[in-house]
Amino acid sequence: QVRLVESGGGSAQAGGSLRLSCTASGFVVGDVTMGWFRQVAGRQRESISQIKPDGITATYADSVTGRFTISQNKGKNTLDLQMDSLKPEDTAMYYCAANCALFSAGWCKDFNHWGQGIQVTVSP
Repeated sequence: QVRLVESGGGSAQAGGSLRLSCTASGFVVGDVTMGWFRQVAGRQRESISQIKPDGITATYADSVTGRFTISQNKGKNTLDLQMDSLKPEDTAMYYCAANCALFSAGWCKDFNHWGQGIQVTVSP
């Protein structure tokens, strides 16, 4: 059974850093495309980063490029998101996702499996 569990969220001040991890079970993180999304209440979910099974090919939303880094940890079977230079506008619920359900232009518009989400709050 596929399961995704996010950890590492919490609070940070603007300019600070947080690292999110998504522990996967039921599959190997290096076998499928995975991604991180975020959502603010009342707003549309935003895809912020995805990484392909090769662990190298990745894409980022313009809003996080140069500040966030996605990576696989095959030893721990986790998908990680290093978030640096945090801004108050990064405040959101962050979700891990795996296994594309819908492709568009080589990346995933939707995934088959989702974590329960974890809150990230950045204060000014």
